[in-house]
Amino acid sequence: MSHRIYSRLNLVAMLMTISALIPAGSEASSASSVTRTDGASALVNNPTRVLESAYLTDMEALIARLADRRVIFVGEQHDRYEDHLNQTAIIEGLLARGRSVAIGMEMFQQPYQPALDAYVAGEIDEAELLRRTQYFDRWRFDYRLYRPILSLARAHRIPVIALNLESELTRQVGDGGIASLSEADRARLPEIDRSDADHRARLEAIFKQHPAEQQGNFEHFLEVQLLWDEGMAERAARHLVEHPDSTLVVIAGSGHIEYGQGIPQRIARRLPVPMATLLNGQGRTPDPRVADFFLYPEAVELPPTGKLGVMLGQPAADGGMPIEGFAEDSGAKTAGLQIGDRLIRVGGQPITSYADIRLVLLDAEPGSRIEVEAVRSRLMGNDERLTVDVELH
Repeated sequence: MSHRIYSRLNLVAMLMTISALIPAGSEASSASSVTRTDGASALVNNPTRVLESAYLTDMEALIARLADRRVIFVGEQHDRYEDHLNQTAIIEGLLARGRSVAIGMEMFQQPYQPALDAYVAGEIDEAELLRRTQYFDRWRFDYRLYRPILSLARAHRIPVIALNLESELTRQVGDGGIASLSEADRARLPEIDRSDADHRARLEAIFKQHPAEQQGNFEHFLEVQLLWDEGMAERAARHLVEHPDSTLVVIAGSGHIEYGQGIPQRIARRLPVPMATLLNGQGRTPDPRVADFFLYPEAVELPPTGKLGVMLGQPAADGGMPIEGFAEDSGAKTAGLQIGDRLIRVGGQPITSYADIRLVLLDAEPGSRIEVEAVRSRLMGNDERLTVDVELH
């Protein structure tokens, strides 16, 4: 799909200027007192928000509004392709206006910045980028969702900034809190501001939505959220200081952006610069406290990819990845593979890790066929080497 998706999607940005449409002192005011059974005025302090459709705008007008901002946060629901197409469109629009742009991405962790630099510079290909950043172990969402953004970055040599802290650090905090970190790890943490009571209350409400058996310790949950936001904010602020003429487009989950309580206010604390926040408006009440702009794209689905229909264990010491189970509709099982077989080659690609499987099937289509080589251990005698033709489902 072309990056110029604003010409293919029916996109509108809802500008957050809400006007009172009924003048004070009108007949409606005098009549309002009889519309409530308790005798109170239905008009005075009425919380209804009014959006005048004549003021709806489009992506071109939105980008014109964004052109003077130093940081533009474009939130996403990670599995919504339309959100990622909008992100791509905004970056493209800024480029068309001559802006020097960088892209900050939650999806990549800071220690893997050299791999992003090499990919943008054309030194490594897409598959090598995904291997070096350990994308399929550290993020796991379908990479094709982000391909338009990264392809655009490579084509225009746009810096891509790995914003996130490494998952080993945040996982440890989730298990034992910041206090459980080593002295060396605590020394390299970003400055953390815990003073926003509203943010804490919102996170606690989200925490309580989890099943009781999965909740764990709220303070640890809170510290992970704060660490994510502060770590990304610190990295973003450092880029802005080092590149004072750059516009940074931050690509992150909506929860890190809404109400400005996550990354935005933590960048502002370090470096007060003009910003704008954008969120998908589907299912949201237009509220200027939540975001500056709401986008209403049409839903866009990625085409399905073909699957072997296997559940794999950890890489085996003697090579390959063992099959631990099958999907209900499994082409691999139909082809004769069994639990315990070790996949050693798929479509000619040696299999040594989960990433190898994901890469070889990244653009495979359901119904296509692929050659799979496996090893079956025998209680007696040599292992059996199998080659089967699998239909992807």
